[in-house]
Amino acid sequence: MPSGSASIVDPPIADRAPADRPLDPSIHSPLAGRTTDAPGATLAEVAAEAGVSIATASRVLNSSTRVSTDAYQRVCAAASRLGYRRHRAAWGHTHQPVRAVAAVLHAGHRRVFNEPFFERFLGAAEAELARSGVPMLVMNATGPSIETVARYLSGRHVDGAILVADHGPLPLSGPLATLGLPLTVIGRPLQPSTVPYVDADNRGGARAAVEHLLAAGRERIAHIAAPPDTGAGADRLAGYRETMRAAGVVDLPVAYGDWGQASAAHAMQRLLDQRPNLDAVFVASDLMATGAIRALRRAGRRVPDDIAVVGFDDHPLARQMDLTTVRQPIEELAALAARRVLAATGGVDVLKTELIIRKSA
Repeated sequence: MPSGSASIVDPPIADRAPADRPLDPSIHSPLAGRTTDAPGATLAEVAAEAGVSIATASRVLNSSTRVSTDAYQRVCAAASRLGYRRHRAAWGHTHQPVRAVAAVLHAGHRRVFNEPFFERFLGAAEAELARSGVPMLVMNATGPSIETVARYLSGRHVDGAILVADHGPLPLSGPLATLGLPLTVIGRPLQPSTVPYVDADNRGGARAAVEHLLAAGRERIAHIAAPPDTGAGADRLAGYRETMRAAGVVDLPVAYGDWGQASAAHAMQRLLDQRPNLDAVFVASDLMATGAIRALRRAGRRVPDDIAVVGFDDHPLARQMDLTTVRQPIEELAALAARRVLAATGGVDVLKTELIIRKSA
């Protein structure tokens, strides 16, 4: 962290450079402008990279079960690094009927069933696919189920996949890409990748939130950040930092939550303990913002009189609590992802966000 800035609570994973990289499709996705059947590495190159025989690499990439877990993982990782693609025609150029698209969620069950993002996203994606007569299968790939899901998809039971990652690396993007299976990821991958993705402008939305607080005369603005091993969390944190620094502010108090209300309430209390003169807080999600507001009320702080609060997402709770927030176009992201999988196109799309001003700031 730059000199003069302050981190109230260190994140579970170090805050790394990807958060400060620009949202430039040409940087983040070498696939921009290419289709998923563009030429890549050869089978022999994948085998050499993975340290296995060509026969073993072929068995992995052709979904054979006669390989060890270690070999399977090394071949998939090598194929992903080298950009290996098995040729597969786009749906518009095949006479075979489209069977289904898989929506693969790399997220904990608690978030999937309690976070409205997933309900809204899956509903919109399913509706878009239904317009083309294509059903959608939903599966959660976490922990030991990741390899099971990967092998199922490798059996070509579906004709495309939308991958929604909650945190960390994208464990299925490599195996799916090697199949030539039309694939779109939701959210910017933290590490440079050839995987096509769609995302909201999290960085720009954070800038708009902080600029609004600065324009309202708030000077001591903290941030309750999401886990930095998520693209959204990293980009929202980066937007906060760069906007504050551009305004000449060097004291940047940051505490971290886990997307949930309880974690944000604890983070807010820690911020108050160490920065009792705060006059605003930008929170990386509306759910966390509601937790922060409850902590402020318990501490006897009035919102927005004493401390202004801005969230992110435009969650239904934001409307109930009159929370100023940044709206991300969840339904539009879902529909775009579905259309891109149907068209088997690569590249990157980043959709605009919108500041929604209510009474909390």
